[in-house]
Amino acid sequence: MHVSVLPITTQRLHLRMMRLADAPVIAAYRGLPEIAKYQDWDMPYGLDDAQRTLSKQEAWDDVTAGEWVQVAIQHQGGVVGDVAVGMVAPGVAGLGYSLAPQHHGRGYVSEAAEAVVDALFANTDVVRIVATLDPQNFASMRVIEQLGFTYEGLARRAELIRGEWLDDMRFAVLKDERHAWTSRDRSHPAQVELVQIGPGEARDWAKLESHKFQRQFVATIFESFADAIEPPAVDGAPMMPWYRGIVADGQRVGFVMMADVTMGEPHPYLWRLVIDRWHQRRGIATATLHQLIEQLRAQGRTKLYVSYVEAPGGPEPLYHNLGFVRTGEMDGDETVAALVL
Repeated sequence: MHVSVLPITTQRLHLRMMRLADAPVIAAYRGLPEIAKYQDWDMPYGLDDAQRTLSKQEAWDDVTAGEWVQVAIQHQGGVVGDVAVGMVAPGVAGLGYSLAPQHHGRGYVSEAAEAVVDALFANTDVVRIVATLDPQNFASMRVIEQLGFTYEGLARRAELIRGEWLDDMRFAVLKDERHAWTSRDRSHPAQVELVQIGPGEARDWAKLESHKFQRQFVATIFESFADAIEPPAVDGAPMMPWYRGIVADGQRVGFVMMADVTMGEPHPYLWRLVIDRWHQRRGIATATLHQLIEQLRAQGRTKLYVSYVEAPGGPEPLYHNLGFVRTGEMDGDETVAALVL
């Protein structure tokens, strides 16, 4: 991989090779425990460590197998973080990133990583880009998956980091997959329907999947089918599942399941809502809930309940925008909210 792919300028950022003069900046944020928590460099990390890393790459014109370089993420003239790029094997690049904490939450890492990924595919012989993550690093998982990376599996106790053997999640994107991801339909569908799932169709519906980082918020469709077959009980009464497939402009895109009214559940409860990762951010979840709400109103229901995990990337904004209000109750580690119908 020739480093001539740099520099890159995006809407807000300038990306260039890090220089030895950047060592104090990279040492300042890499030495913080909250930044190093899910990274693999030794701690404590100081100025000498940064200088050793950056002094090696200043003379490189070409990055070969086993070598990594740090790309500076520069905003308004200052370095705010870095993207690490390495050659894992011929035609295969590795990707990582870190950002100073005062710049978190602004989308800089996503913008920088996307630019690097596209530059590698467009200007080098790279056909596959991989990323490995700690299973608890949901923030990084969210960044990588929204670039079109696919979860490929968990390697157990695969990395020895600071004296501890840790699990490693493996993600990758292929050149043609990245093209398909950026070319996918992002428009709001003209029609969203809730359809019954007929005999022999369950396997096809179960192929739809949310992002891996969203599994902390919602179970898979396969797991939802299992819950529907053997529903849990509330106050001794089994929940009564009602579920439908979600079709947008004739294409399977998601799944919704509700717990209907029983002796243990005086109000309907939104149990599951899964939108396939290729069809998210198209307004399909909102359209689905509008249909469900109108259906419940027509049945004379007065409230709809839901519970959710409060975390970045979670569904709380969706429910808040629809008028759900926190009840002050908790269902395990989930916040309970209700909508007056």
